[in-house]
Amino acid sequence: MAESGVTSGSGSEELTPARIVEELDKFIIGQSDAKRAVAVALRNRYRRRMLPEDLRDEVIPKNILMIGPTGVGKSEIARRLAALTSAPFIKIEATKFTEVGYVGRDVDSVVRDLVQTAYRLVEAEKLEAVAAEARERAIDRIVDIMQPSGRSSETHEHQPTTPFSMTLGSIFGGATQPIKPPSDEDTGDDQKQAERRVRIRKRLREQVAAGLKDDEKIVIEVEHTQTPSLQVFSPQGMEEMAMDLQSTLGNLMPGRRKQRTLTVREARELLQQEEARSLVDRDAIVREAVHRTEQDGIIFIDEIDKIAGREGGHGPDVSREGVQRDLLPIIEGSTVTTKYGSVRTDHVLFICAGAFNISRPSDLIPELQGRLPIRVELQSLGEEDFRRILTEPRNALTKQYSALLATEGLVVTFTEDAINELSGICAQVNQQSENIGARRLHTIMERLLEEVSFDAPDLEDTTVVVDAAYVRERLQGIAGDSDLSRYIL
Repeated sequence: MAESGVTSGSGSEELTPARIVEELDKFIIGQSDAKRAVAVALRNRYRRRMLPEDLRDEVIPKNILMIGPTGVGKSEIARRLAALTSAPFIKIEATKFTEVGYVGRDVDSVVRDLVQTAYRLVEAEKLEAVAAEARERAIDRIVDIMQPSGRSSETHEHQPTTPFSMTLGSIFGGATQPIKPPSDEDTGDDQKQAERRVRIRKRLREQVAAGLKDDEKIVIEVEHTQTPSLQVFSPQGMEEMAMDLQSTLGNLMPGRRKQRTLTVREARELLQQEEARSLVDRDAIVREAVHRTEQDGIIFIDEIDKIAGREGGHGPDVSREGVQRDLLPIIEGSTVTTKYGSVRTDHVLFICAGAFNISRPSDLIPELQGRLPIRVELQSLGEEDFRRILTEPRNALTKQYSALLATEGLVVTFTEDAINELSGICAQVNQQSENIGARRLHTIMERLLEEVSFDAPDLEDTTVVVDAAYVRERLQGIAGDSDLSRYIL
């Protein structure tokens, strides 16, 4: 998220529609209409929070239907949008769900998945916030193991003697003679020893904190919990019920401790995680996770066109229309029971997408069409788009492959004519076979650099220049054979 230029701590007021589009432009080429639509939808969330409370709940999110072929950026737009605000986000495929009564997952599980994602997101933030304190506590525990303070023995030695304690001592075979009270001379010696121990512990703590003791082995006690695996069968929410029973039994069973021999480096990391978990408030994490799910959650439903069936009467059409009807209450706004409590979906933003190359948006049932008021059509990608995709985005494929091979000491550079050749071949193969958009670039780049990637460990301190001639040598024969390119590219 930091790479996008807007960190999770950035206020929503900074994310103007123009700024959102600007951030999306860093990773996604073209599709300005879709970017503007999602930018406005995200900004409307900030505007809604500024409204009076009595009006705030009346403003519902304007869900979006993206229409366009595969590989043009539909999923990437939604994913980057969620990353800008650290919003809980999940992507699902409509074909994973079936009407209740058929084999498959029920649609409520998408909300349970979303709140689980929100929980992990909030938990990571809370753990990061206490990381510094947890590290100090972990260091203290390591120092206690390596250099015990000795307070317990001192306390025992200087316990006052009473008739009751003497009686117990005689019963259990202990000392029957009263312990001699410490003299001034003993007290002085003890004070010097205590001061010496403090100095030693301080020096040891500084060494552990600085990493000077990282390779030494120590024995530590860590939590060891093992919950039995359960499988519970029920008409709906099978996965949720299994998780609930597992967590309940896990809480009833006391956590066991086990000893492990680790290096100080490993022990510090393990103990820091344990201390961090003890510092965070789990109830606060749950409340925040539910709040973020309800107010900021984004659910991306892909392949919505695959369930665009209308009144088939029998066979798979019944199931497809049933899924649409099951989705209706979730998108419109309903309450779903999760392991973290009840979650309302009234203000969750739904972004649906589909190619609609066989069916049409009008094939969706009218009620579902009405829940997707904003429709944007994404354009197919051409040769110029591929050229820009290869070079402009921060995560451009040419930059990725150059960085990957640089780890082997290999310098790979792409000339401008090589980029033009790659773009032309990608457009040509998409025309000759199935048009899979920018995803075609991944298969082409893998084929192009297959030999270099294989030999890279033996080509250290070597420079490879990928020019148009190199591209044609590696790809032209394959791209020219439409039958062969169907299977390879």
